[in-house]
Amino acid sequence: MLVAAAVCPAPPLLVPEVAAGAAPELDAARAACMDALGLLAAARPDRLVVVGPAEQAARGPYPEGARGSFRGFGVDLGVTLGRDPGTPGERPLPPSLAVAAWLLERTGWSDAPIEGLGVAEPLAAERCVEAGRNLVADGERLALLVMGDGSACRTVKAPGYLDARAEPFDAAAARALGAADVAAVKALDADLAYELKASGRAPWQVLAGAAEDAGLSGALLYEDAPYGVGYMVAAWS
Repeated sequence: MLVAAAVCPAPPLLVPEVAAGAAPELDAARAACMDALGLLAAARPDRLVVVGPAEQAARGPYPEGARGSFRGFGVDLGVTLGRDPGTPGERPLPPSLAVAAWLLERTGWSDAPIEGLGVAEPLAAERCVEAGRNLVADGERLALLVMGDGSACRTVKAPGYLDARAEPFDAAAARALGAADVAAVKALDADLAYELKASGRAPWQVLAGAAEDAGLSGALLYEDAPYGVGYMVAAWS
């Protein structure tokens, strides 16, 4: 069963070396992520699964020890998902899971084995929910670290330019995630999310599927839109 979940944004800018001089702008988001991960550890899970958006070639499962890097963002920094078995995985982590690996390394996570799952941003809600149900099917105490951003259309300088629908979408997502409202998370419009470049929608709906019978409560720890992109941190426990 699902015993806890943390929802975190996934921009590589969370990594100070990538953000460079702009790093202090996301200090509050980093601190909120650390708080959410602390709640995951306190739940004493048997297994942690990290879920994040991924491009087509990077979708699917990743074993513990899978490696990623931020070289594509101009920084010679590598990360490992959980314990390093000494042999690299077949595929590098997608950026969202690399950011998760960096967060976990920063906390010194050693509380449970870790796996990764890259999901497609346009994946239908029903398939996301089913993937979440499958994660909890074996009955062990599972925790989820769910990576992904809200809309990327909050301002004229945002990656997707300004879209008047972006702020209401993010507000609805933040309410649902902050309240651990499974039905409301499931109801997020997949087509609208895709148009607004909200990469977190599919991972959030995987969480909703895993949490159906968990009875968890939620707390919204952070919400802002630096750079015109909606970032949210929530904890379910």
